[in-house]
Amino acid sequence: MAISFTGIGSGLQVNEIVSALVNAEKSPYQARVTKQQANFTTDISAVGTLKASLEELNGSLESLSSVDEYQKRTISGSDEFVSFSSEKDAQTNNYSIKVNSLAENHKLTSNAIAGDEAVGEGKLSISSGANSFGINVSDTATLADIRDAINDSTDNDSVNATIITDDTGQRLVLSSKETGAENAIKIVVDDVSDGNNTDALGLSRLAYDSDTASATYAENLNEVTAATDASITIDGTLVATSSTNEFKDVIEGVTINAKKMHGTDDDLSKAVITENNKNITAGLNSFVDKFNAFIDLSKQLGRSSAEEGVGALAGDSLLRGSVNQVRSLLTSEFSTGNGNTDFLANFGIRTERSGKLSIDSDALKAAIEKDPQALQTFFIGENDGDGFVGQLDTVIKGYTASDGIISSRIEGRESQLSKLETDVEKFNIRMAKYEERLYSQYNAMDLLVANLNSTGSYLQQQLANLPGVVKKSS
Repeated sequence: MAISFTGIGSGLQVNEIVSALVNAEKSPYQARVTKQQANFTTDISAVGTLKASLEELNGSLESLSSVDEYQKRTISGSDEFVSFSSEKDAQTNNYSIKVNSLAENHKLTSNAIAGDEAVGEGKLSISSGANSFGINVSDTATLADIRDAINDSTDNDSVNATIITDDTGQRLVLSSKETGAENAIKIVVDDVSDGNNTDALGLSRLAYDSDTASATYAENLNEVTAATDASITIDGTLVATSSTNEFKDVIEGVTINAKKMHGTDDDLSKAVITENNKNITAGLNSFVDKFNAFIDLSKQLGRSSAEEGVGALAGDSLLRGSVNQVRSLLTSEFSTGNGNTDFLANFGIRTERSGKLSIDSDALKAAIEKDPQALQTFFIGENDGDGFVGQLDTVIKGYTASDGIISSRIEGRESQLSKLETDVEKFNIRMAKYEERLYSQYNAMDLLVANLNSTGSYLQQQLANLPGVVKKSS
């Protein structure tokens, strides 16, 4: 483009000239920096995507990384009477279960007493299970005061107190917090009012000790619900009791929760324990899916065809190394125990011509049924970290860990981007000074030319006024 020269002094377009010269310096540098920034940013994004895919691949085998995930047990048969759960150490078997009784909280209630009546002076010593505590009762205390004293006692871990008001008056209701016969409530009274601790007068109206052989025997409270243990019969002959409705390890590895008593005409509950290795199949399906996704991504990132578009990591040793190291594990031997080794392919995990994996479901099922312990050893190893899962974890974390290859690569690229930003700032400062210098030079020149033009005009005028000078007629 031609530059017009229509300035004031020199006739030059100073702004346009300076802008053109500065841009001539800036443009190549800016183009180079923009390309470098784009390359670094693309690389960070690409290796970040690769890292995420590797982490997903590693996480896909998490369910196969613990011995607790192999040879699990499934227990069926839960119904309205019982519910079952099982641990790995439960042995496959069948059992019949009958619920004879349920564990109950002990509940006692007093006879009716007027709400504003003083119950009686003295002390209540209350116990339930291993917990015991005492409260002092004043000569003006009502049932409500006694209720509050029981509930507010810092030593009380075992009894809840409340009041029910019916047509005849108020009744103090005491309930054990825990079920079972061992948590029966006992109340021993020290009755100051009349000195008799077991009669039904004064504070001794709240006395309760069901042990007939005890010196403090008194049943002055009404038993609403007896403190009872739960009882079940297993296979018609084996009886077990529990202070709660839970029976843990009565059958090894099994927890039984009693919910309802069996009636005379009710069918017995049936517990069926079977081996469950579905998680092995699920874990390997997940691994194959994530591996195939990893291969698809690696092909996309490593693509070298100009027609399809060159991948962000085409020819990159990081991509090539990660793929090769993961692939090498697929064809490696791992221990299956007892001095034996095996390959992943023999469990039905096949490598297709595309490089992806597939699962032969029948072969995998047969391998699991034949020797689930062999698969456990193959994936977990005989020693910590020497199985397939541990070795895959070591390889992948070599890339994905905070001090791994990919993290180092990203940190390096981010450092380069940061340096570019610093370089750009310095370059912009140089360009500003260059622009300032150009303006100074061109403005000085413009002023000089303007002065010369002014001097020339003056000389012309002086010469024109000299004697003998003949002016040209216009």
